[in-house]
Amino acid sequence: MSKSWGLLPEDVRRLILKREWRSTANLKARILDRKPFPIRIGLKPPTGKAAITDMAHFQKFVQQWRAYPQQDFIQWETRNYRALSEQQLPRFFILNNLEALIEYVGDDARQRANVWQANMAPLLDVDDSCYSALIKHLDSIEQLSMVDAQLLAELVPQLFQGMGFDQYLRALPLVGVDTKFLENHQALITDVLDAIYSDSVSTAGGLLAWLACLESPKGWLTVRPLCEKVRIAMGGFPVLQLPGDVLRSQALPAGNIVVVENMQSGLALPYLDDTVAIFGGGKNIAWMDACWLRDKHVAYWGDIDTWGLSILSEVRSKLTAITPLMMDMETLRLHEDRMVVEPTPSEAYPGLLTGEEDEIFHGLKSAAFKKSRLEQERLSSDYVAKQLKTWLT
Repeated sequence: MSKSWGLLPEDVRRLILKREWRSTANLKARILDRKPFPIRIGLKPPTGKAAITDMAHFQKFVQQWRAYPQQDFIQWETRNYRALSEQQLPRFFILNNLEALIEYVGDDARQRANVWQANMAPLLDVDDSCYSALIKHLDSIEQLSMVDAQLLAELVPQLFQGMGFDQYLRALPLVGVDTKFLENHQALITDVLDAIYSDSVSTAGGLLAWLACLESPKGWLTVRPLCEKVRIAMGGFPVLQLPGDVLRSQALPAGNIVVVENMQSGLALPYLDDTVAIFGGGKNIAWMDACWLRDKHVAYWGDIDTWGLSILSEVRSKLTAITPLMMDMETLRLHEDRMVVEPTPSEAYPGLLTGEEDEIFHGLKSAAFKKSRLEQERLSSDYVAKQLKTWLT
């Protein structure tokens, strides 16, 4: 639309499709009457001077609206122009309700509305108080198959507060419904249950808390016993993967614990007496505030770069009696030729570094070394073995 007056039918359609039908937020608000009907579009009939200036557009404006098939959407008015005498002009385009909007948009709207209604019907038959929650998740409702819509109706009545005590979400004793469906539609189901049970799910802290389910394991780390005695104490497994929350609560059967930033460096560690290696977590060191670690001889080994030193600082905030391994100036100078460029250095300054570590951090930032990163994997195997032996003794 280039004219400042005289909106044509094509202009109005473009506006309504953009603002009302294709705007999910506005469409939901219209359906729930939070943005009440009618939709009223001013058609901007011209002043007499404007009409005389562009008679071709004026005639087009009047003629197209006179020929418009849905005249009940148009509000006309009479205007007297000195040069044009009395004229009947379209003033507003008005859609009074959702049905009118659907009729106006046409086949696409009717098909979408039919899908909504069909997919909402099974659950509304169970409890119609969840209508607003279903509209809130209109996009998800529209994507459901009829089978999934029926599953939703079968699932919701089976859910009640506390039913999942001490179980994971996937272990809920549901009948005729798979728990993956529940997991995949948690947001929708949470709002539906809130509508039915007066916001008790949100008040409880979310769906898992309301059901009393355990959080799914996350923050997985690799655990590797480094001697036969410890391997036997761990059930004979040469390597395990455990989530951080398990490591926080379950002590490992070794006097020495070495935490390694990267996976490959952890896999390359030599055998060490009475030692377990925990590795591959990267920045995942939240579990290191575990009480049992305070009674162990614990070391941390990471890359010599800004992020590695930042992680070391964070480790110290959780366990002050930590021994850094191979994150010192000697290691850096011996392997300086193997350094590479750190792609995205950390901007934040880590506060819990020793004087030497602080010097390294600033040197990495200020190009004091040949490059800005020494990766763990670039240290010689014999050097790593020697440093680990020194730490143990």
